[in-house]
Amino acid sequence: MAFSNLPAAFKGLKIVHISDIHSGSFTDKQAVMKGVEKIMKEKPDLILFTGDLVNNTADEMADYMDVFDKLNAPMGVYSTLGNHDYGDYVHWENPEAKKANLERLKVIHHKLGWRLLVNEHVILENGQENDKIALIGIENWSAKSSFPKYGDMKKAYEGTREYPFKILMSHDPSHWDAEVRTKYPDVDLMLAGHTHGMQFGVEVPGFKWSPVQYVYRQWAGLYEQAHQKLYVNRGYGFIGYPGRVGILPEITVIELT
Repeated sequence: MAFSNLPAAFKGLKIVHISDIHSGSFTDKQAVMKGVEKIMKEKPDLILFTGDLVNNTADEMADYMDVFDKLNAPMGVYSTLGNHDYGDYVHWENPEAKKANLERLKVIHHKLGWRLLVNEHVILENGQENDKIALIGIENWSAKSSFPKYGDMKKAYEGTREYPFKILMSHDPSHWDAEVRTKYPDVDLMLAGHTHGMQFGVEVPGFKWSPVQYVYRQWAGLYEQAHQKLYVNRGYGFIGYPGRVGILPEITVIELT
């Protein structure tokens, strides 16, 4: 991806972007490990995960801690929360139990060695002292009424204006049109997931189609508006239907130029 304002020290930076692991759907641990091995073979400088680590509960990760803890990169592994990470789709005995589940999930990110960004940002440096970029991560924020708005972009963005290049991790791609493009035009690249490409469709050179496009304007791949870019990852895992037809799982490799 080419950006005219990318600081010189970050030219050639290799990012692996993954999203929507949905560990509660997995039944083949060896296959899941092969995906992690593919990521590490890319030798990324930075790994970014844009939410939905589980389907509903933190304990879904119990058998996969020793898989996803293999992910590492020189500049770190950073993550955000997706709509499934809050336990909104399962019955809880009381609000305290639901809250405790989310706190356990946050601890899991930490145990994996991932830096979970919860409506906050970090500043990344790469070699030259004056060359810095901002990495912003927010909780789930959706323009769709059926999904929650836990994210606080204003809070996460505060303090980043001075940095010449900004990457935003935000799970739901509807956030891009609804808030990012209109209120934060200096966010250069937004990374999202969520749609899975509906795990069904047709994707061949020059043509892609999925029923999800009638709900989400941006649903898979790269989108550009003026100088801003959005990339929507098709998802590492699956939920509901145990597989995919036409829309394959995705590990995205991005090189900044």
